[in-house]
Parts: sequence; structure tokens; C-alpha cells
Amino acid sequence: MPVPWFLLSLALGRSPIVLSLERLVGPQDTTHCSPGLSCHLWDSDILCLPGDIVPAPGPVLAPTHLQTELVLRCRKETYCDLCVRVAVHLAVHGHWEEPEDEEKFGGAADSGVEEPRNASLQAQVVLSFQAYPTARCVLLEVQVPAALVQFGQSVGSVVYDCFEAALGSEVRIWSYTQPRYEKELNLTQQLPALPWLNVSADGDNVHLVLNVSEEQHFGLSLYWNQVQGPPKPRWHKNLTGPQIITLNHTDLVPCLCIQVWPLEPDSVRTNICPFREDPRAHQNLWRAARLRLLTLQSWLLDAPCSLPAEAALCWQAPGGDPCQPLVPPLSWENVTVDKVLEFPLLKVHPNLCVQQVNSWEKLQLQECLWADSLGPLKDDVLLLETRGPQDNRSLCALEPSGCTSLPSKASTRAARLGEYLLQDLQSGQCLQLWDDDLGALWACPMDKYIHKRWALLWLACLLFAAALSLILLLKKDHAKGWLRLLKQDVRSGAAARGRAALLLYSADDSGFERLVGALASALCQLPLRVAVDLWSRREMSAQGPVAWFHAQRRQTLQEGGVVVLLFSPGAVALCSEWLQEGVSAPGAHGPHDAFRASLSCVLPDFLQGRAPGRYVGACFDRLLHPDSVPALFRTVPVFSLPSQLPDFLGALQQPRAPRPGRLQERAEQVSRALQPALDSYFHPPGTPAPGRGLGPGAGDGT
Repeated sequence: MPVPWFLLSLALGRSPIVLSLERLVGPQDTTHCSPGLSCHLWDSDILCLPGDIVPAPGPVLAPTHLQTELVLRCRKETYCDLCVRVAVHLAVHGHWEEPEDEEKFGGAADSGVEEPRNASLQAQVVLSFQAYPTARCVLLEVQVPAALVQFGQSVGSVVYDCFEAALGSEVRIWSYTQPRYEKELNLTQQLPALPWLNVSADGDNVHLVLNVSEEQHFGLSLYWNQVQGPPKPRWHKNLTGPQIITLNHTDLVPCLCIQVWPLEPDSVRTNICPFREDPRAHQNLWRAARLRLLTLQSWLLDAPCSLPAEAALCWQAPGGDPCQPLVPPLSWENVTVDKVLEFPLLKVHPNLCVQQVNSWEKLQLQECLWADSLGPLKDDVLLLETRGPQDNRSLCALEPSGCTSLPSKASTRAARLGEYLLQDLQSGQCLQLWDDDLGALWACPMDKYIHKRWALLWLACLLFAAALSLILLLKKDHAKGWLRLLKQDVRSGAAARGRAALLLYSADDSGFERLVGALASALCQLPLRVAVDLWSRREMSAQGPVAWFHAQRRQTLQEGGVVVLLFSPGAVALCSEWLQEGVSAPGAHGPHDAFRASLSCVLPDFLQGRAPGRYVGACFDRLLHPDSVPALFRTVPVFSLPSQLPDFLGALQQPRAPRPGRLQERAEQVSRALQPALDSYFHPPGTPAPGRGLGPGAGDGT
């Protein structure tokens, strides 16, 4: 729908340049060209198919420069559309091939070859225009007379009127010839936006301010603008009158764009993408990026927007040392979002990880893709084989201090075991990961050497224990007190080395969060190392909920721990929403809702049958019945607390569970610590308890 002139003047300003914009009358597109050239516009649009680059048969016309100008296409004197005029500058590229006869006989060429050199040049020039949600391609036929054909010289330009575009939209223009002899030209331009659409910041929130009349009905849409492929809609709503839409800063990404249009037939849609240069948006983009393994050797990068990035393999040794890039011998690879990449590997290994860096060579993402399928990191040594001329080769072992040549007299672990590693390599006990003309990579196990050293250490400990027992037999009275102290030290040490447990819950309200905190504190008194987002708010805010949970889950499972899903009415509602829709509306919950963020990683484990032994469920007696938990999550034990505390604690302990009497004692200890929080949460009879009635299966308080 045409835009009134006063709105255009508000958007474009009152400068003399704007007021003197040329006005075109009529809806028809036209073309004109420089003096001496002839040009013609095809009657209808064509398909946008650039095709492959082909060799030029001789001199050809090629686009060398694109130039745009804003004009107005007016249906009435006061109702006009903003239009983009495009000028394509052309030049003669290429040259005639010299005839073989002319080279051989010193210029005695057939007179018939002179005719094409004196002929005019013709070209079909394509203009491709894209401005969400429209895309067009037009074809211009251009002819240059022979008198203007000079190699490498500009012959003039052809002008197209014009491509209509909405205020505030981003337009992209490409130009090439058919057939295509050179790489296409491209140009991107941001058109001015209407002043009644404004973006402002307020702390961690972003406000979209729409100053329109109270009677105005309009549509508002948020979408991810994709460089390749159609835009991805994120949110849409029809509104009336002035509005202030609030977005959480965690929802911002560089390609998040806003589209506004009046709810009228054929209305012009205004598009702006205000977060392209926002540092928070770029940080959120990397936090949302994920590496996804497709097969054992192929993977892709999932991200909302395109990322200028490179990736390479690195070797992650256990112990927390930095991942060491395998460049060289391998090389960095350019990464495109949603494009499948393959590694030149013969075999895969859990210690192989992918490092993702952006164009400023800053590490942004690292993930060990094969850790879930092949198990935790192994204490293996990576050997790098370098092959030189005349079948010469050298070997070195990759260590945190560098690559240690083998054999070597250095004091590193690999140097001390160098002879054994070379023997294992020659006997075929090492796994070959990569092979090339220039070298190879081998992973050699170190377990057997570590076991030998532990066997000697255990033997020494046994001898020491025997000698100590002999001394204690001679001094029985002193031995009783010493053994009592030793028993206490062993218990405290076992508690410090207890099993890891990650506690996940839905933050229904502040009272329920206090109840979860009390449960986590009570479990910490047992041989358990409990992780919960309540104690890691600052870390989770810095990393983002999804990244924080992913790191905690991977660490917990790699250490043989267990993930506890604490179900409440709100958690059941979230699970049901995910199972029905697979996605939830952005910004519906706060930035610390780790349970919502964790569902994207938890659900695959349940759907693929990997949850038993790694997950347990729990709920509180008076708040939720275990039968209300979705059936998918009941494939693992779901305990009701505190009535089933002994069974719950037994599931959390190491595979070697304590004696039943000891387990009952621990259950009573946890119950006593938990009871004050339960009494505070569940009010006396007749008073409604906080959190009740929030979802299916909420208890009645009896």
C-alpha cells in the first residue's frame, strides 16, 4: 500500500536532497542507458539462477560497479512508495584469441576473422533484488556498438527503475551476466526507518517503542534474518495503539529483526535489524551455538545466525589442561552454520575435541563431540609422526609442555616411557587416528603402565600396614584411641570424595526455591557433592543457562554421578509443553531457569534410552504425586519425599550402597534437616500453600 507523503518526509527528513527526490509516475518498470548504448527490459521477472562461471569466448561485457539512488514512485500526488533505482556500470573484459595461422605465417590471416572484431557486443545483464519478504530478478539486454568496444575500458551504464522497498528494510542487490563469466557484484543498503518504531535499552531489558495512534491496528513480528535460506519467524502478534514490547537481553542475537505493518490489504512492511553491532547480541550468539555430531566423522554448527568462524581439532588430555590444537599437521577449516563438515579421520577418540574460533582468533566454543558416545576422556598419549623425504620419519609425544621427541632424555612422563610407547606402536597396540603423505596421528594407551606403578605403590602400602599392625599389637591401649581417630578421618575423607549429584528443578516460586535449597544442603551432609543453580547464579548469568547446565551435566556424568530431576507442578507443565510442541516461547521465564534450559539436553537421553542409571526423579509428598510425572520420565525411578527417603538416598549412593541400618540413619538425618523447610512451605490446614494448583497432579495437602 502506498505511504502518505508526510510519513515519508518524517522518515527521510527535510533536507533539500530529500525534498528533491525524483518522482516516477506509473506502476511500470523502465530502463535507460548511456548515450551510444541500446538497452531493453524483459517484460516479466526471471528465475534467480546465477549458474556456474564459464570461460569467456572473447571480449564480453561485464558489470564493474553498482550504484543506487532513492526515488519515489507515486500513484497519487501525496501517496508514494520508496523505490531503489539501480545503475550498472559496464566494461569490456577479455580479448580475441590470436589465430594459429597468423602466428605461424607472420600475420597472413584469413580476412574472415576481421568481421567479429568489428562487430558490436551484446550482453544479458541480470539484476537480483532481495528485501524481506520479497525477492525479484529482472533481465536487461544491452548492446554496445563496435566503435565503443575498447578492451578494459568502461562503455557506460544501464539504469533500471525501480525496485520497491519498505521503509527501514535492508536491501541486497546482485548483478551478473547470462552466461556468467565473472563473479557477481553485490551491494547491501539499509533504508531509513519510520520514526514511530524505536528501540531503547533499560538495564538488562530492551524496549520496542511503537508510537502510533490509539485506533491504529498493526502486526509485529520478530524473526531471524538468514544470509542463506528464508528468515526464521520467532514471534508474531497483532496489536492496537501505542505499545512498548520488552525483550530480555538473553534473547538478542545479531540477526534478530523486527517487522511492523498496518493491518490493511497490501500494506508496506517496515523492517529493522537493530542488534547487528550489539556486543551482548554477539555474546548470546556464541552461547547459543552448539556443535552437533551427525555421524562418527561428520558434524555441523547449530546457531541462530551466521558466524565468521574457523574450526580445528584439538587433543584434550584428562586433568584440566588446555586442549592442544592439532594444527599442524591438520589445518583450520572455515565453518558455515548448518553446513555439514567432515574430518579426515580414520578413527575417532573421546579425547578429540573441536575448537571453534571467530575471525579475531578468539576461542569461543570447544566441545568433545565423541565423549558421550565413546565414554569419558582416556589417559592416552597422542603420537605425531612426521614424514620427510627419502622415507625419513620422526615421532613426538604431545604433552602440555609441547611435543616431546621420542626417544628422549627429558624428564617428562612420555620421555620416561618412550621406549615402551615405541614398542606399542610397532606391535600395533596404538590406534591410528589420521594418515597423510606428510604424517600420521596415533593414540597409545597408558593404562597398563599406570597399573604397574599402582601395583608397586599398593605393595609398599601393604608392607607399611603390616609393620604398623605389628607395632600396634605391642601397644594395644594406644591403638584403640588411634583407630578411633583413623575411623573419623576415613569417614570425613569419604564424604569429601562422595558421588556427584546435579539437582534440577523448576523455579515455581521463592518458597519452592527455599525448599530446594534446604534439600540440597541436607544432601551435602552425606557423601554427596551437590551442584544446584541456586549456588551458581553468577556463573550461570555469565555463561547462560544452557551452557551452564551442559557443562555441569557433562562433568557429573563423566565422573559417574547422577542427575536428579526434582518434579513440581511447574516442572510437569514445562515437560508437557516440550513433549507436545518441542519448543517454548522466548522470554517466558527468567534467565536463571536452568530446568527449562536443561530440557533440550535431558530429553534426548530419555528418548534414546540412555537415562537409566544416570538420572533419578523425585517430588514432595504433599505437592505432587509420582503418577503425575510424564510417562517418558518414569522410565527412571521417581521417589516421593520424605516418605521414600531411604530408597532415594540408596539410588544416589555409589554402586556399593551402605548397610540398610546406615542408610536408614542417613535418611532420618536428611528428614530432620528438611522438616523445618517443609513446615514453612506447607502452611497449616485451611491456609492455601504456595505453589499449589500450578499444574497437573498438584497435591491437595492431605
